Amino acid sequence: MSAAPQSGGGPAHGPHAGLDPVVAGTPLTDARYALILVHGRGGSAAGMLPIARAAKATDAALVALEAADQSWYPQRFLSPRAENEPWLSSALAAVGAAVDRVRDAGIPTERIVLVGFSQGACLVLEYAATSAVANVRFGGVAAFAGALIGDPAVPRHDEGSLEGTPVLLACGDADVHIPQALVRSAAERFWSLGAAVDLRIYPGIGHDIVGDQLAALADLAAALRGPQPTAHLPPQ
Repeated sequence: MSAAPQSGGGPAHGPHAGLDPVVAGTPLTDARYALILVHGRGGSAAGMLPIARAAKATDAALVALEAADQSWYPQRFLSPRAENEPWLSSALAAVGAAVDRVRDAGIPTERIVLVGFSQGACLVLEYAATSAVANVRFGGVAAFAGALIGDPAVPRHDEGSLEGTPVLLACGDADVHIPQALVRSAAERFWSLGAAVDLRIYPGIGHDIVGDQLAALADLAAALRGPQPTAHLPPQ
């Protein structure tokens, strides 16, 4: 049975401070795995919960983050990073606070899936890439219509390893907000960081989520859910 949405555990500082995530699905103390869900510009925490339902992942603990004024940072994701501060640092801290909350409840990092759409997809990718320095494995990263944050002309210096973390990069080739070249560049970056990258470019699809992406997320959830324990009948 799914728990009623709860709140608590947002970032301590910056523009997004005091905005608690919505916590739904299976209670954190009972769940075998968790999805951290990050909405796009103009979206909401509650608006991300149907993605988990569509991916048949409501047996997970669902932690959906909420941005101030429905936006994680003011400029485009490919603007110079300084133009998106202090919102960007506060947004990354919000993701970090959610990860800490899930781990503190007893769910390890390798059973946490970061899921984002649009601006939220860019944010979870950025968080994962910068987390590689700690040589960490997540249960997965699912980025629907997103790429890494920052001016593409400025070299990145991500270090460490994601140790085989499954990373789904899914975007339409008709997306007017996310250039396909930057999605492919993000895929190369995650390959270099030791992730297991699943790059999916959809012909004729714009800035949207399609069923194949939800099916891929369902596969990530199924891998973490694992087989159900076999019932043992008492001897006759």
